[in-house]
Amino acid sequence: MKKRPLILVTNDDSIVAPGIRALIEVMKELGDVVVVAPDSPQSAMGHAITINNTLHLEKVKIDGSLENEYSCSGTPVDCVKIAVHEILKKKPDLCVSGINHGSNSSINVIYSGTMSAAVEAGIEGIPAIGFSLLDFSWNANFEHTKPYIKKIAEEVLAKGLPEGVVLNVNLPKDTIRGIKICRQAKAVWEERFDKRTNPQGKEYYWLTGEFVNLDKGEDTDEWALKNNYISVVPVQFDLTAHHAIQQLNSWDLQ
Repeated sequence: MKKRPLILVTNDDSIVAPGIRALIEVMKELGDVVVVAPDSPQSAMGHAITINNTLHLEKVKIDGSLENEYSCSGTPVDCVKIAVHEILKKKPDLCVSGINHGSNSSINVIYSGTMSAAVEAGIEGIPAIGFSLLDFSWNANFEHTKPYIKKIAEEVLAKGLPEGVVLNVNLPKDTIRGIKICRQAKAVWEERFDKRTNPQGKEYYWLTGEFVNLDKGEDTDEWALKNNYISVVPVQFDLTAHHAIQQLNSWDLQ
């Protein structure tokens, strides 16, 4: 009998979020699942780790369907680290993060706790995928995404990923026309701060802004999602700008 793969599941919306519960259901069809996820929402934490506070880990039963499920007081990256080094007896065959409530396409990948968890798994040498749905609602419908999530995960389990690469997968909210392998669109957040004053007269700020897509290409994640395709972007965590090395070597730095 072929041994079932070991799959680590995490997220940034918290262990009780509907998105991770949907992802768990899909992964249970593919392998033996261990869940390590934050005990509270950790959106936009990026690759933050906990170094100035203690971490707490609690074995939980959210819906009674899993024996190995843990809530962690830390960030999504903390969850992956503690899973690999303290909970799992061996390196998992796959790590999946999500399903995030909201998009992580384009520049959002930089800020995403969902994707940072996947990147951390990749750094550990684990094939990893971050999944996000273009619906911020807590009561979002994930049912239409499950067959596609299963297919993508099956392909990664069967064929692996290039060294130093993880997948950023974003899923349309409603109709899905298919899957596109894409590049990250060039886009920015035009940000501003909403300045207010509290009853004690102290000023405070809320970060607000508008997402602006500057990229007209039809090979981008933003184009795919706008046209109801799932976008799959291979993401590398080597941040070296290799194309700039020759230019910098021409500088007079002696």
